[in-house]
Amino acid sequence: MSTALHVDPAPAPAGRVSVARERLVAVASELFYREGIHRVGMDRVLAEANVTRATMYRHFTGKEALVAAYLEREDAGVRGLFAAVAVTAGDDPRRLVELLIEAIADDVADRHDRGCPFINAAAEFPDAASPIRTIVTRHRAWFRATVRAALVAAHADADDAAGRPGFDADEAAATLVLLRDAALVGAYLDGFELVRPAFVSRARAAAGL
Repeated sequence: MSTALHVDPAPAPAGRVSVARERLVAVASELFYREGIHRVGMDRVLAEANVTRATMYRHFTGKEALVAAYLEREDAGVRGLFAAVAVTAGDDPRRLVELLIEAIADDVADRHDRGCPFINAAAEFPDAASPIRTIVTRHRAWFRATVRAALVAAHADADDAAGRPGFDADEAAATLVLLRDAALVGAYLDGFELVRPAFVSRARAAAGL
């Protein structure tokens, strides 16, 4: 029986893909992540993307909608990372968890040296009921559930349905989420060369590897 991880793809934008829209989202994503959402004004985004305000409004109702697109892009990137790992792991569930941990570490080192884009966005949008926070919450819930599913599969041959004796998949998944959060923040503050060994070691222990 296949144990490959099922990863739901992120929703794609409706209708035909617009080059101007994609460029706008790409530029905004880089600026929002590197410098902060509230610090970056729309005039600068439009100038660096070489997109007119009229074109922007054809695709987005305003800045908050563009912020939402930025976070959806980040979410899609993580889902794509997980999907690629699942293909590489094939039908080996323990290998899948090992590769997920390494992929998270590589993602922090290669793409996210300014902290977690979702935590950063949540700090700038304190209203938990706002559309931006809804995206953050949805991403984190998906991440936790996906990691949990991988952990359950990795321990499925053990003595009980939840995994090996004493292994709690819910707690392990929550721990891996916290470790990822810590790695993202720690890499920004201290450098990932210092953070990576501790992250990988503690993540493997939490995953029961």
